[in-house]
Amino acid sequence: MKGEIVRDYASDLEKPSSTETFVAIKAHVDNWRWQGVPFYLRTGKRLGERRSEIVIQFKPVPHSIFADRGGMLQPNTLVIRLQPEEYVRLLVMAKQPGLDREGVRLREVPLNLSLDTEFASTPRRIAYERLLLDLIEGDPTLFVRRDEVEAQWEWIDGIRAGWEANDIKPRPYASGSWGPSAAIALTERDGVTWNE
Repeated sequence: MKGEIVRDYASDLEKPSSTETFVAIKAHVDNWRWQGVPFYLRTGKRLGERRSEIVIQFKPVPHSIFADRGGMLQPNTLVIRLQPEEYVRLLVMAKQPGLDREGVRLREVPLNLSLDTEFASTPRRIAYERLLLDLIEGDPTLFVRRDEVEAQWEWIDGIRAGWEANDIKPRPYASGSWGPSAAIALTERDGVTWNE
């Protein structure tokens, strides 16, 4: 990472492995509120960079009032970055100021809230320091409840059972990449891309 060549896990093990170190999934929530909304989930080891984030791409508007004046309207995006730096960024389309004689010019403009900047004077804690302190003090506020953990494992076990029933094996990918090409194909089929 960061330009250095990193061995893959199979090389570290010095033998083939059927343990998955990467997964990309398109999922749906089966209720009226989220009907038809795809959720793309991707996680893995030794990817292009260490990053944890939630990206919400809003639906494009069905009709753009700027279409006949040269303005290309992209859907707005909300990025909630958890690691390595913490921020919330809303990317919105805005009209560039001007007389518009050559047509309306739109561009994506970020609205940023950087928690690293806002709390620069506050000492940073290691990732689990707060959780360990809460555990010692018996404060469950930041912990996941048992029924939530059981529901998560039930979902994951169902996916793994499907892989096993269909004899699906993990696909190899290069260390430092964003995973196997099948992960890219997963989103491109739907006309979207991963946030890289």
